[in-house]
Amino acid sequence: MYQQDVVLCSASRYTRKFYLNPDFQNLPDEVQKELKVMCVLFTEDVGGIILLMFDENGNLRIVTDAEEDDILFDEIGCDLKVRQLQKTKRELFEQLEEYYNTFF
Repeated sequence: MYQQDVVLCSASRYTRKFYLNPDFQNLPDEVQKELKVMCVLFTEDVGGIILLMFDENGNLRIVTDAEEDDILFDEIGCDLKVRQLQKTKRELFEQLEEYYNTFF
């Protein structure tokens, strides 16, 4: 059976909104808050949109996007910030992958 990528959460500088997939409402409140702060600060810093997604193998990926005409989007800063998150939030991301692979 083919499984699609599953969005954990996202934030957009354009709409100034944060989204948490309702399937993950059972995550501890502190984890939900940490995800929200992390994603919102990311978009406030570099602009655009950030999505945290689980791929078909249960690996957590950080996906970013920006509108084509967004001259304020910092593409270089975005790449650096993604790498920084992967490093500083590694333990959180590993725990989220374990959670996903256990319950989904």
